[in-house]
Amino acid sequence: MAADEQHEDPIQAAYWRANVRLITALTVVWAVVSFVPLLFARDLTLTIFGAPFSLWVAAQGAPIVYVLLVWIYERRMDRLDRLRVGRDG
Repeated sequence: MAADEQHEDPIQAAYWRANVRLITALTVVWAVVSFVPLLFARDLTLTIFGAPFSLWVAAQGAPIVYVLLVWIYERRMDRLDRLRVGRDG
C-alpha cells in the first residue's frame, strides 16, 4: 500500500466512489440504449412514416438519450463538486 493510500481523505474517497458509481450507471444506460435495440430490431415490425421502427430508434432515440446522459453527468458532477468544495473550503 502506498503512503498516499493509507492517509486518503475520507471526503475525497467518498467523492471518487460517487463519481465511479455515476460513471458506471451512465455507461450501463449507454450500453443498453446502444445494443439492446439491435437484439430486437428484426422483431420490431412497426412502421412509422414508411420507415421501420428500429431505424427510428437508432436515428432519433439513441442520440437523444446520449445527450441526456451527458447532461445528467454534468448536473450530477457539478452538484458533487460543489459539495466537495463546500466541505474542503
